[in-house]
Amino acid sequence: MKKIRNFCIIAHIDHGKSTLADRLLEATSTISAKDMRAQLLDDMDLERERGITIKSHAIQMHYTYQANTYVLNLIDTPGHVDFSYEVSRAIAACEGALLIVDASQGIEAQTIANLYLAMEHNLTIIPVLNKIDLAHARAEELSDELVDLIGCEREEILQVSAKEGTGIAELLQAIITRIPHPEGDPSLPLKAMIFDAVYNPFTGVNIYFRIFEGTLTQRDAIRFLQTEKNYRVEELGILKLKPQPKERLSAGDVGYLVGHIKNTDEVKIGSTLTHVATPCQKAVAGFAEVKPMLFAGIYPISSADYELLRTTLQKLQLNDAALIWEPETSVALGYGFRCGFLGFLHMEIIQERLAREFQVQVITTVPSVQFKVTLKNGDMQTIQAPADMPTADRIAHIEEPIVRVQIITKADFIGPIIALCINKRGMIENQSYLTPQRVELIFKMPLAEIVFDFFDKLKSVSKGYASLDYSITGFEQSSLVKLDILLNGQKVDALSAIVHRSKAYHLGKNLCQKLKEILPRHLFEVPIQASIGHKVIARETVKQLRKDVTAKLYGGDITRKKKLREKQKKGKKRMGQIGSVQVPQEAFFAILKVNE
Repeated sequence: MKKIRNFCIIAHIDHGKSTLADRLLEATSTISAKDMRAQLLDDMDLERERGITIKSHAIQMHYTYQANTYVLNLIDTPGHVDFSYEVSRAIAACEGALLIVDASQGIEAQTIANLYLAMEHNLTIIPVLNKIDLAHARAEELSDELVDLIGCEREEILQVSAKEGTGIAELLQAIITRIPHPEGDPSLPLKAMIFDAVYNPFTGVNIYFRIFEGTLTQRDAIRFLQTEKNYRVEELGILKLKPQPKERLSAGDVGYLVGHIKNTDEVKIGSTLTHVATPCQKAVAGFAEVKPMLFAGIYPISSADYELLRTTLQKLQLNDAALIWEPETSVALGYGFRCGFLGFLHMEIIQERLAREFQVQVITTVPSVQFKVTLKNGDMQTIQAPADMPTADRIAHIEEPIVRVQIITKADFIGPIIALCINKRGMIENQSYLTPQRVELIFKMPLAEIVFDFFDKLKSVSKGYASLDYSITGFEQSSLVKLDILLNGQKVDALSAIVHRSKAYHLGKNLCQKLKEILPRHLFEVPIQASIGHKVIARETVKQLRKDVTAKLYGGDITRKKKLREKQKKGKKRMGQIGSVQVPQEAFFAILKVNE
């Protein structure tokens, strides 16, 4: 056990985590030159296309230092704020963390957030300045910032270039000498934590775990403490680039097991694994419960695919524990599921994974956050979808979630960023200069204002130099209303939204104009209306398709043409009363792209 090191890599997005992991795999000869490729641990096409890590990946390396061979278990982590839950899972399974800072960009918001997360778990932090080969790297300046942030000595900060391979040997030595080996007694009852799982169509649910105490061998009878389900270990092993079977794993080890678990509901990420015969007395503390920030409806395009979508979401939830869902129905879209996400990017990724990995085409409704509604009779309801909102005459007041937003940017962009945040109903709480050119801004803002396009607009006004992190602080009372969209006089609940009263008119007007461009023309006139309760606040009309019913007439009395046009007018009126409006998928995202 003294020759095992379990560590993770934490950093802000695009600071070189995946590239550094590639260099570590090369330096330890874990990967041969012919198998090497960029972003090796990012095995999803989505991760490669977007250049981001979505899933944390575990892999074992061996490195010889001072005539001793050490086992290094690396868990690579995402950097985007929407995937901080993946980071917390990786941190819970480790004793140490490499804190990567881009020498050209400096310390960003998510760097600090992940650092505090690691410090809460008492992890040993190794500060690393990456990309020192760049001409505009600021190694000396950033070393001072890291000393102030972590409280370390300047000599403890490692300078590497993941692209060039500079400083990798020193980094491996630091991992061995600074990160403590795991503690635990192999002779005690088995206590292991499940930190990830993946569904395999042939072997069922494959579990990734970290053993804290005890020993696990093949054919052992195991139990999941939280679900109280028993299984037998059919295959056991360590996580190389390809799974490598082993007969036995002991305290301190990170590995996988196959138990032919077919039901995905029986595996809970973060739960404790133990023996059936001699169970441990106390469960592993695990990590923080997931708290969805954003809710949206996901519906199959074909109603026949409802059960397929349910099964797919179960498999996806197993691999992405931050996704939660429950069945719901919509008048416009039929049967589907109400899903909870950590943010807008998380929602986009889930939708893309459904289409790419499982070939399930879905319609996603307008996302909303969670609201708390207090009724006049004193009851309180939690609202996740606008369709669940009670009528205005029953509501005493509505509370919305408030977040603390931390923005780190260059001093040149303070003005535009403050203007953007105030426009999003934000209040500035603190402004402090980290260096003469870098400033930290703290805002209090409603969550509903930042989950959609705020990150994109922030990058736009700061020319890409601002970084963002946010955490929910509680709920506050606010003047909110439900904005309904009516197509041909019928409410489309999937297009409804809960908005602040001051923005309702502009949003309703712009949304009607946007829908007028998106909706296809029908054989009857389609009125588009935005309403608050029974009051219509905006209207647009999609003109009808006209067929020239007089084209077959080649002369004769004008009354013959009038008679045909009157007959057509009556037919179109009747069609408008019974006809249904086709709503394309783009319409459900129109509300996100409205320029307020």
